[in-house]
Amino acid sequence: MHNPCAVIPVYNHETAITTVVDALLAQGLPCILVDDASEPSCARVLDTLAGRDKVFLVRLTVNQGKGGAVMTGLREAARLGFSHALQVDADGQHDLQDVARFVEASRAYPQAMICGYPQFDESVPKGRLYARYLTHVMVWINTLSLQIRDSMCGFRVYPLAPTLAVIDSAKVGKRMDFDSDILVRLSWRNQPMRWLHTRVHYPLDGVSHFRLWHDNALISSMHTRLFFGMLLRLPVILWRRLKP
Repeated sequence: MHNPCAVIPVYNHETAITTVVDALLAQGLPCILVDDASEPSCARVLDTLAGRDKVFLVRLTVNQGKGGAVMTGLREAARLGFSHALQVDADGQHDLQDVARFVEASRAYPQAMICGYPQFDESVPKGRLYARYLTHVMVWINTLSLQIRDSMCGFRVYPLAPTLAVIDSAKVGKRMDFDSDILVRLSWRNQPMRWLHTRVHYPLDGVSHFRLWHDNALISSMHTRLFFGMLLRLPVILWRRLKP
């Protein structure tokens, strides 16, 4: 069975979210909006969108962070009977013309994660671009593999069953550390992954919730936890890598 939807974490992106939802609905993809305790102005926009067919709204009363909102949306997607979920940011940075390509790849390879490999334009903040390379190296160390080409792009299709199995059994980062954390933990479980190039623009509505020092500290802490997690799993990981 392949029954996909989109999961969109939203925190005060009232300017861009309608454009994002319009684009997804136009391509036949139901949308699950997760209101991560937005301000009233954004909440009103989300209430209006929730009145549309195939738009579902989950409201969090306390801000959980991007990862917490995505995990809430993935659980809601499974509850509603969907099998796969396309994670999309609410700020318009992802190229929604690529939605059909990602969904078709997921349909062709339903057991696989379909992950975005970002192609940035000149709008990308240079500090965040350079910091990505450190994360790439740490992810390769923590998986003992080059399988994960880019762990920080949040444009991806999750097969819900294996993803929720990880979320329900591990302490996965709830904020900007989520995107990398979940991919490393899925890799430890030998999750198949496929990569598609996608253009990324920062951002349509000019709102970024990335906090330079706080979120970089969270990401550094995540890499440390994953490193020691890798050491505990080292015999199993090596056995998988070396077996014929």
